Amino acid sequence: MDTSDYNPTPHVIPEGENATPLEVVGGDCTDTEKLIIIMCGLPATGKTHIGNRIARYVSFFLDIQTKIFNVGDYRRELFGASLPAEFFDHSNKENMAKREQACNAALGDLVDYMKQDGVRVGILDSTNSSRTRRAHIRHVLQKDNKLKCKIIVLESVVDKEEVIEQNIRYIKRNAPDYEGRDDKEAMADFHKRREMYMNVYEPVDESDGSHIKIINNQTFVVHNTGGYLPQKVVHFVMNLHSHPRVFYLSRHGQSEYNLLGKIGGDAGLTDAGLEYARRLAVFANDVVGKHVVKDEETGEEKKVPCPARLWTSTLRRTKETAQFIKKEVITTQKSDNGEELEWIQFQGRTRRNLDELYAGVCDGLTYAEIAEKFPEEFQRRQEDKLTYRYPRGESYMDVTLRLETIVLDIERTREPILIVGHQGIHRLLYAYFMGLPRDQAPFVSIPLNTVIELTPHAYGCDEKRYVLLSKEELLKDGQDEPVTSMPMKEKAESTQKKSSGEGKTYDFDPMNPPSF
Repeated sequence: MDTSDYNPTPHVIPEGENATPLEVVGGDCTDTEKLIIIMCGLPATGKTHIGNRIARYVSFFLDIQTKIFNVGDYRRELFGASLPAEFFDHSNKENMAKREQACNAALGDLVDYMKQDGVRVGILDSTNSSRTRRAHIRHVLQKDNKLKCKIIVLESVVDKEEVIEQNIRYIKRNAPDYEGRDDKEAMADFHKRREMYMNVYEPVDESDGSHIKIINNQTFVVHNTGGYLPQKVVHFVMNLHSHPRVFYLSRHGQSEYNLLGKIGGDAGLTDAGLEYARRLAVFANDVVGKHVVKDEETGEEKKVPCPARLWTSTLRRTKETAQFIKKEVITTQKSDNGEELEWIQFQGRTRRNLDELYAGVCDGLTYAEIAEKFPEEFQRRQEDKLTYRYPRGESYMDVTLRLETIVLDIERTREPILIVGHQGIHRLLYAYFMGLPRDQAPFVSIPLNTVIELTPHAYGCDEKRYVLLSKEELLKDGQDEPVTSMPMKEKAESTQKKSSGEGKTYDFDPMNPPSF
C-alpha cells in the first residue's frame, strides 16, 4: 500500500544491511537450562549492585524469570536490622550460628524456587567469605539431583582504597542496615564490620569450581564457565562498574507531526520545539555538564565543568533538538591506563538503535486514522501493545532487542549522558532502569518538554524530572493513548510513582537556572 499520500515526511529505513526488520539473533538456551549465581566478596565491593544489575538484565532483555535471595534480608527479618559490627565477629559461635541460620533460610527458599517450572536463574547474594561456607552452599544445592542447575561463583574484588571509601559512603546512605543512623557512627561501624570479614576472607580459586572473578571492574578471570546463559552473564558483567553515574532522558522538542497528532515520520521541529531545544542547551551546560566540588579548606561549593556525553537518534527531530548544545574542549582526562586524552564536551553521537519504533504502513497516521483504515490492526495493538508489530514495522519487543547494546553502553559509561530520543525508546529505557514490569513499559509517561534524570544504584534508581517549559507553555504531543489503553496506562503510572520513590519535578528557568 502506498502511504506517501498521507505521509509527506516518512521515516524511511534504508534497504540493505540495516533494513528492517532487524535480525534477531537467538541463543541455544533451552527451557530446562537453569543457572544459580553465588555472589562472593568483602563488604563494599559492589556485590549487591552487580547481582541486582544481572537480575534486571536477564529478566528484561532475555525474558528469563530471575530472583535474588539476599542473605542480609533474611538476617534482618530474623534478628533485626540495627546489628552492631560485633555481630559479624567470626569467633563468636552464637552469632555465627545465627548467621548460618539466615544463610540456610535463604538457601532453602532458593532451592524451592529453582524447582519450579519456568524458573531459570537464581542469585544468592552474600559475602560467602570462606571456602567452607561456599562448599556448604554447593553441597546444599547439589544434594538434590532434581535441580540440575549450573552453579557459578561470582567474586567481586576491590583493592583501591578510594573506591572502597566511595562504596562505603554510598552504602551508609542507602543500605537498610544503616537507615536513620548517624553518618559518622555508620561509617565507623561499617569499617569495623569489613575488618571482621577481612580476618577470615579466602579468595575464590579453582577449588570453587566454575567462577567469574571481577577485579576493580577492570580485570576479569573466567574459569570453566560455558553455556548460553553463563556467557551472557560474563558479557554483561564486563560492562559494569560501581562508580556513581547519572544519565538524562529527553524527548525531542515538539515536531510538526506532534502538532498534527501523527505518529512516526521524520518531521522537523515547530517553533515551540525549537524553543525547547534552546532551553535544553542551557540545561545541558548548567546541569548535565557540571558537577559540584567542595573546597576542603573553606567548605565552599562551586560548579565546575565535568565531561559529558550526548546521544541522539538518526531522525531529524532529535538532531534539531540537540543543535544548540555547545561542543567544546573543556579539559583533559586520564583513561584507565593513565593515558591523557582530550575531551570534547557533548560531542554528539548519532545512533540508529535510538530511532523511534517504526510504525510501518501506519507511519504518518494519527491513531484515529489507524482505527479507521486498519481497524483490525488497531484492535490487535490495543490487546497487546508490548508484542504487537505494525505491518512492515516494529513492535516494542523488536525495539527492546535493539536497545540491549544501548543499555550495555549506559552501564559501562562513567560520564553523564544526555540522550535525546523518542517516547517509545525512553519508555523502555526508563522501565529497565526503574525496575518496571516489561508489559507496563509501553504505557510509561514520558512527556514532551521534560528532562528525566536517572541515577541507578545497588538498591534501585533515583529519579528527578525537570520541566524546561513552564506549565502554561506545555504542549500536548498529539500522541495521547487511545481510550481503550487507559486502564493499562493508569496501572503503569501507579507502578511508576511507587518505583520512583522520592522522585521530584522541578521547573527549570534558563534565564535563572536553579542550583540542584
